[in-house]
Amino acid sequence: MEFGEVVRRRRMVRDYDPSRPVPAEVVERLLEHAIRAPSAGFSQGWAFLVLTEPDDRALFWSVTTTDDAPDGWLTRMSRAPLLVVVLSSKDAYLDRYAEPDKGWTDKDEARWPVPYWDVDAGMAALLMLLTAVDEGLGACFFGVPADRVDALRAAFGVPATHRPVGVVSAGYPGGDDRRSPSLRRGRRGVAEVVHRGRWLTPGS
Repeated sequence: MEFGEVVRRRRMVRDYDPSRPVPAEVVERLLEHAIRAPSAGFSQGWAFLVLTEPDDRALFWSVTTTDDAPDGWLTRMSRAPLLVVVLSSKDAYLDRYAEPDKGWTDKDEARWPVPYWDVDAGMAALLMLLTAVDEGLGACFFGVPADRVDALRAAFGVPATHRPVGVVSAGYPGGDDRRSPSLRRGRRGVAEVVHRGRWLTPGS
């Protein structure tokens, strides 16, 4: 598939065919592409918790779902045969930039006005989403509720050095996928979001 078509076809898919697992070689391609993401100082402070076994996926949903989760959403999403929890490590970046070629030996987090450990993990997730499209899969990126992060850590042994930035669900699309009502807002055009040379109000 041409890259432009992959980008245009990328969307969040929220229902999956539970009878069609993602082939192991496709799972590996998703992960191999994820680690091609850029990272500050080549820190590569990401990690990926891959859940393909039914018991593991059921455990994930049981420890991360809040009581107010929309039932229809959960029913459809929980049919995904593949979940990849994308994690970031702040320590990997603070340690990397304390090395001689960077020289920030104090490891002061205040030097980072933007948490690039999370930014880079998000870019890795996006590469998985695009790869999913290229492989004929549907995929979605969603977050773990803040009050369920500790339960996720305990259930899967995630160390305190890493925090979940989000989760990629993937699989072959099911027959009950429903587009988000938020899409009714419409996609903002280039003229609305791009400021060339100076920040000017669009239309001024």
